[in-house]
Amino acid sequence: MAVNGVNGSGDHFDLQADIHEDDPEVAALIHKEKQRQLRGLELIASENFTSKAVTQALGSCLTNKYSEGQPGQRYYGGNEYIDQVEVLCQKRALEAYKLDPAEWGVNVQPYSGSPANFAVYTALVGPSGRIMGLYLPDGGHLSHGFMTANKKISATSVYFESFPYKVNSETGLIDYDELHKNAKLFLPKMIIAGVSCYSRNLDYKRFKEIASENDAYLLADMAHISGLVAAGVVPSPFEYCDIVTTTTHKSLRGPRSGMIFFRRGVRKVNKDGTKVMYDLERKINEAVFPGLQGGPHNHQIAGVAVALRQSMRPEFRAYQEQVIANAKSISKALQDRGYTVVTGGTDNHLILVDLRPNGMDGARAEKVLEDVSIALNKNTCPGDKSALRPSGLRIGTPALTSRNFKEQEFVQVAEFIHRGLVITKEAMQGCGPTLKEFKAKLVEDEAIKSKIAALRTEVENFAVKFPMPGFDDW
Repeated sequence: MAVNGVNGSGDHFDLQADIHEDDPEVAALIHKEKQRQLRGLELIASENFTSKAVTQALGSCLTNKYSEGQPGQRYYGGNEYIDQVEVLCQKRALEAYKLDPAEWGVNVQPYSGSPANFAVYTALVGPSGRIMGLYLPDGGHLSHGFMTANKKISATSVYFESFPYKVNSETGLIDYDELHKNAKLFLPKMIIAGVSCYSRNLDYKRFKEIASENDAYLLADMAHISGLVAAGVVPSPFEYCDIVTTTTHKSLRGPRSGMIFFRRGVRKVNKDGTKVMYDLERKINEAVFPGLQGGPHNHQIAGVAVALRQSMRPEFRAYQEQVIANAKSISKALQDRGYTVVTGGTDNHLILVDLRPNGMDGARAEKVLEDVSIALNKNTCPGDKSALRPSGLRIGTPALTSRNFKEQEFVQVAEFIHRGLVITKEAMQGCGPTLKEFKAKLVEDEAIKSKIAALRTEVENFAVKFPMPGFDDW
């Protein structure tokens, strides 16, 4: 039976119509994007492919409901089942990371990772409070603070005082000694142990020692490695940190959403024996709502719950072990082909390739690789002077591992990347200095166009052989 609505002209339309009938233009674009993902090699380190079950939760009737407030304390009626969904998600979040509910709580309402971080700063640091995070060009994230001599780029740096810590320019590893020295001078209210492009495990114990010495909160942003942490294949931040934030769509393989974990119980014991208790829960919950957000996205929360249940299965640990094995495989394969990997390798799901020794930069390489159906992103490398012409490429393995790629397939991926970079180097010869001129040459040079087309055909013929999670009817 059709369900009818009425538009402004009084005409009726069917609310039960399939998108292919109701809006073929949007349906066609979704189909094209599905084909791009299927036929290409997705190597964006922050991307993954959700399961069909997660996608079904995202497309469910839960998107219809407003539920401002906490379970049992909503500002709208009709939330009996929404409350159950959110409580279930909270329960699974603690179980997935093996946390005792007496020692940890979690807010699963943040729309994504950056809002989650901003809520924590709002709750615990306050206006103009001091924050230390990894320097953006060295692998940090915008939400951890970033500013130049002329402009405060990140809202974190606009509303809070941010001061970065850096990596050693030669090793590419975080300089904990310099962080220790600068923290004693800057006296931050919060130190962020989190990264956006860093291929080694973080020393949470050292972070905690530095934070405690300055009576600062230690926040871990595990957005990139949350799936690896859940599987127990990399060190967990929960042993040492006061607060842990994460997105849910990267290595965790859930929908685009966020979570904030916060400690309960005793924070520290003073010299006179008195206990100082954590008081994070109410502050963080109120910073999320009503401080920064309106109604939570219940379809996302349901999708997160589904992904968290999946993360507790033995197959998920095997998947994450394969993610790391694949990252090590492509790292070695590219090094064998003469490329420099920052830090010399990886402990997690990503690598950063420095193209300076090969006479290239990340922006031009990214463009050519995109043209041959390989999606990755340009990225600054330690020592870069400008974010407008970054030297590196960030490469991640979670998405293709979700398509059943193993080590040998990533050796082939490395070979495709190498061949794309050879074309990049050739296209740069005799080309003007600007990226605009480079892109023009890719379109106008018939020999270059022919090589790009041939490689794209090879890449796509290779990629379509592997299964794609999600719906098949696009």
